[in-house]
Amino acid sequence: MYERDLLTSLQHLYNEDELLDIRLAIKYATKKHNGQKRKSGEPYITHPLAVANLLADWGMDSDTILAGILHDTVEDTDATLEEIEAQFGRDVAFLIDGVTKVSQARAGMRDLSSYLPQTKDNLSKLLIAVGQDVRVIIIKLADRTHNMQTLQHMKPDKQQKISRETLEVFAPMADRLGMGKVRMQLEEMAFRYLDTNEYTRLQKLMRQRLGRSTRKLGAVRVEVERALTAQRISFEINGRVKSIYSLHKKLVKVENNIDDIYDLMALRVIVATKDDCYRVLGVLHSLYQPMLARIKDYIAAPKPNGYQSLHTTVITPSKQIVEFQIRTQEMHEYAERGLAASFHYHEQKSSKSYTAKKPRAKTALPAHLQWITELQEIAARLQNGDEISTDQLAIDLFGSRIFVYSPKGDIYNLPEGALPLDFAYLVHSDLAKHAYSFKVNGNIHAFDKPLENGNMVEIVTRKMPQVKPTWVNLVRTTHSKEKLRAQLKKRGLFT
Repeated sequence: MYERDLLTSLQHLYNEDELLDIRLAIKYATKKHNGQKRKSGEPYITHPLAVANLLADWGMDSDTILAGILHDTVEDTDATLEEIEAQFGRDVAFLIDGVTKVSQARAGMRDLSSYLPQTKDNLSKLLIAVGQDVRVIIIKLADRTHNMQTLQHMKPDKQQKISRETLEVFAPMADRLGMGKVRMQLEEMAFRYLDTNEYTRLQKLMRQRLGRSTRKLGAVRVEVERALTAQRISFEINGRVKSIYSLHKKLVKVENNIDDIYDLMALRVIVATKDDCYRVLGVLHSLYQPMLARIKDYIAAPKPNGYQSLHTTVITPSKQIVEFQIRTQEMHEYAERGLAASFHYHEQKSSKSYTAKKPRAKTALPAHLQWITELQEIAARLQNGDEISTDQLAIDLFGSRIFVYSPKGDIYNLPEGALPLDFAYLVHSDLAKHAYSFKVNGNIHAFDKPLENGNMVEIVTRKMPQVKPTWVNLVRTTHSKEKLRAQLKKRGLFT
């Protein structure tokens, strides 16, 4: 039954050869997990099949689907990686090895907020597994999503522990990958277990509020549809209801006054082109009074995770406050599925770096995914047996990020709190070495003053190298520290 349901859902997504491999993987996993049960009493195989189904919904390639079906076999059965590689190929075995290593690394975790194990050996496993192929993270997200969907069968203390980890680790992980829909699902499920009373209260409050405003919003929707049709703009329009956990976080900021929250329900307009997005914005502002402070252009300046959309909040003649989100279909796909929707592994299958399993992120990763490059650099060094100090390993995988721009308009992605030298080393280590001063948005900027999202940063250089030991206190990122230490050692200024 479970096998039939999965194959039916995959039928139109993969070709015949891929479907044959999937059938073989289901047969193999079913045999290996035979006799194993979940806490619900269901056969264990229902879990990996559900994981594979989620991965297919997210648009992942067939190797990822195979790894999803087989992801627990090495850890929980007598299956070996060699056996899997012989039957399903090197790529699938590689992904399963990565998923297994992440599980092993998590066993050494103490600090959930940074998702970093305390032991260097476990941290090395985590960085290597995640850094070499980001699909490892995506498989773990699917695994966690299904585990949360079936969490009611666990004991209360386990429910609390798993939900806390989900909220502190996996939801931010999904957010960093731009997987907004997955992030929201994980947050909702976790919050429901962590604070059941508050979840129920907010759910009731939300229903009351939406019940009063839905009819009014329907009238606004009809009015907007007419105006856009008159302008001959091709569009889809639908409603978006704020999640309970998002409402909880927002209420904390506004001292629990729900009247200060204007986006409980928003209207989302999806159009064909970027130009159409701005045309729709113009139409809305001609119909209604815009709240100027609440106009946000995430198309011109995307969020650090790659999210793009225009947001505007307007006041209708009846004094109703309505938020609109305007985006193209492509932007919508990314907002929902993030990295899973934008990574095209099929195109990379034939490349030498793919088959050699070497880091691949440097080839055409957009700015919001540059953190993956940093991960991969560390993973490559660890695999080569290089000695890396503990502070170099203390990379915040899932912290907040900012975008900054070069004078030419190139976009660079840095962690929040990054300093000007971090920007310089990200651009090029030789350029950083000659940095004499920095200008941000045309003004002189101190070396020890953090950069902010949207800054335009200019590096002022001198012909002679400026690098000095005091710079060690003026860099934040692992990449910068590594490049700076190498330069200092070369000049005999650091041991």
